[in-house]
Amino acid sequence: MSAVCTFWPVKNWNTLRIVPSVTRRKRASYGKLRMGIVVGAAKLVVAVAVFLLTFYVISQVFEIKMDASLGNLFARSALDTAARSTKPPRYKCGISKACPEKHFAFKMASGAANVVGPKICLEDNVLMSGVKNNVGRGINVALANGKTGEVLDTKYFDMWGGDVAPFIEFLKAIQDGTIVLMGTYDDGATKLNDEARRLIAELGSTSITNLGFRDNWVFCGGKGIKTKSPFEQHIKNNKDTNKYEGWPEVVEMEGCIPQKQD
Repeated sequence: MSAVCTFWPVKNWNTLRIVPSVTRRKRASYGKLRMGIVVGAAKLVVAVAVFLLTFYVISQVFEIKMDASLGNLFARSALDTAARSTKPPRYKCGISKACPEKHFAFKMASGAANVVGPKICLEDNVLMSGVKNNVGRGINVALANGKTGEVLDTKYFDMWGGDVAPFIEFLKAIQDGTIVLMGTYDDGATKLNDEARRLIAELGSTSITNLGFRDNWVFCGGKGIKTKSPFEQHIKNNKDTNKYEGWPEVVEMEGCIPQKQD
């Protein structure tokens, strides 16, 4: 008979129940706890990894965009600087080169057909234009002080449907030393008579004697000058060469008028 070894005395073997070991139950509980901890830690690690990866991707994209934006900004800045450094200088009235000392810059254009009025600019001041609403059909005239370049008067005289007499009186009243700028619009010749043409010729014009119906003409002269003016352009009205129906192309002129000296 084999011996039964126990830690406590047993009076009745028939009533003895086999009770699971407390140690085994604790071990099972500890095992489940450890498993839960491991799973939770793994989930935490995965979550942290996902967060870090997402943060990294976003930061990289943002950095690329910032680099691109900064690159574009610097590129535009460099281009603007280059453009400013290579941009040609602007001279008074938009003429092609600067005038020498003691000269007045001017630029002018005749009218275009009967649609766009003439334009007269002196020392970067637009004296007459369609925008200023002080031009009209006929001959447009601007007067300026020959010493200072200050504008004295602007007028237009209708040489198609108007009277030449007021124009003649205006020409006679011009004072010595006055700069005279003229440009035609539509028709500047129909009502011109010999007296008006002579008075304009005395201002330095050579083409006024040949100015005809709907010719385009610009002129810059002065009262009291002793020679013919070099500043004059004239295009005849010719149906074979006209740019517009019934009118020649616009004539333009620019230059530097010597300041009147005492």
